[in-house]
Amino acid sequence: MPAPDRSVSSSGLDLQERVVEINRVAKVVKGGRRFSFTALVVVGDENGIVGAGYGKANEVPLAIQKGVERAKKNLFRVPRHGATITHQTTGVFGSGRVFLKPASPGTGVIAGGGVRAVLELAGIHDILSKSLGSQNPINLVKATIAGLQDLRRPEEIAKLRGLSVDAVLGLSKAPEAASETISAEEPAAEADAPAEETSDQASAGDEASGRGRITA
Repeated sequence: MPAPDRSVSSSGLDLQERVVEINRVAKVVKGGRRFSFTALVVVGDENGIVGAGYGKANEVPLAIQKGVERAKKNLFRVPRHGATITHQTTGVFGSGRVFLKPASPGTGVIAGGGVRAVLELAGIHDILSKSLGSQNPINLVKATIAGLQDLRRPEEIAKLRGLSVDAVLGLSKAPEAASETISAEEPAAEADAPAEETSDQASAGDEASGRGRITA
């Protein structure tokens, strides 16, 4: 099932910008080379919305500006559970693979480079990550974006499977069933007690009758 569309508009958002990489590229033409610059930029509001863009121009500031404009057109909302993600996932783009795993509170962002920039601007503060493929910054950033876009909410999975949210999360009624089993076993234990007392009384009576026979 394809991921739901979580794209959002950049209007009215207080977005932060972070430049991941600036690279100088050359185009060979007749008579020499023409140099230009590329900029990989990530933008986000640090509260669940993030996007990435790639700009190219003859000057660095203009390349960054183009990257920011393209990133604002690619904004989307990230499903979160507190300060981490809802479940583990692996994002793939080209030869880049990024593994993302939820972490307990206080873990921090265990990531580096472009992956850290995307996660921090998305408002994720506790997460574990590992790069399993290419170390190219563009592939890493886009693989991280792909992994975040593949995340699902419990409500979406419950609707897809036709189950309740508690069933998807594993919140079954096992404790109540256990308490019912315990309460059902207690009367049986109490019923065994009189039988033991009866056997004790019978043995005591046999001893008393035996003593009477010896005396006679």
